Amino acid sequence: MPVRSLRRLSRPLLAVAAVGGLLATAALVTLAALGLVGWVEAGTLVALALLGALICGLGLGLVLVRRSVRALEESVREHARTVSQALGEDRLETRRSLKDLRERVTRVTDHALPKASRELRRAVELQGRADYEQQVAWTELRDHLDTAPFMPPLRGWAASPDVLRVLVRHIERLCPATVVECGSGASSVWLGYALRRAGGGRLVALEHDARYAELSRALVASHGLDDIVEVRHAPLTPIEPDTVTVDGEERTTADLWYDTAALADLAGVGLVFVDGPPQATGLQVRFPALPRLLAHCTEDVVFVLDDADREEERAVGDRWLAAHPEFQRTEEQAEKGAHVFGRKGI
Repeated sequence: MPVRSLRRLSRPLLAVAAVGGLLATAALVTLAALGLVGWVEAGTLVALALLGALICGLGLGLVLVRRSVRALEESVREHARTVSQALGEDRLETRRSLKDLRERVTRVTDHALPKASRELRRAVELQGRADYEQQVAWTELRDHLDTAPFMPPLRGWAASPDVLRVLVRHIERLCPATVVECGSGASSVWLGYALRRAGGGRLVALEHDARYAELSRALVASHGLDDIVEVRHAPLTPIEPDTVTVDGEERTTADLWYDTAALADLAGVGLVFVDGPPQATGLQVRFPALPRLLAHCTEDVVFVLDDADREEERAVGDRWLAAHPEFQRTEEQAEKGAHVFGRKGI
């Protein structure tokens, strides 16, 4: 901007100086021609006039240059102030961001990480303890029942070793003629070994899935227990649902349960292991087990409800006790929760 201004001002000044020089030269030449001054003096005066014009032009140019330089310096200073201000604001914003980040990191370091570490450590300890307890229960079962070297795995979808240990204890105490299992699989094999060791009785396992019933039969046969364990295919058939209150809301219970035709010939049932149907079948789907099997049971029958840590299974137990107040409930320590129901001391 200042350089362009200098150029615009210098052009008219140079033009004025040039015109003035030409006029002075013409005047001196005219005076010389008229004889008023000599040619030497006229040349000297012309040279002096041109030199003076040049000096005046240079002086004026210097003034303009200084003025332009000052304008340039002011522009540079203004630009520097603007840049400095912008950088200062950026630095301030950066400092604020870094401060917020440090505070968040401090909160995480001082609070979240220790809490997460404690929770993780506790979870690992609890899981380790649970794994150890299940391993102990599995070893005790295998040694006590004198099973085959290779037994079907437990836990996960199958029953856990600790609940099977509860069942074995009641089998040896009650010596039931008939044990009913709602569901089938690995637990059917272990219960078959328990009945063999007890010296009598049979297990009837109700399985709603035909394909899985075949697999369970093959598993039982591979252990030579098909004379003790019978896996019956009992497909889920419609039943009359009930209305229950859950969290203040009225809901309808499952409308399917095992086909009761599979129960027709059962008698002398002294132990019932309720581990089916699957929870996904419907709300409180395991409730019908006690009311539908009770007529086939002995006076001292015991019902063992697996997965009792779940709210639905606990609600099932509550309904059993409400409908049959002669029963008592005992809560066993088990990985998934196990509630034991009986009329007499359990």
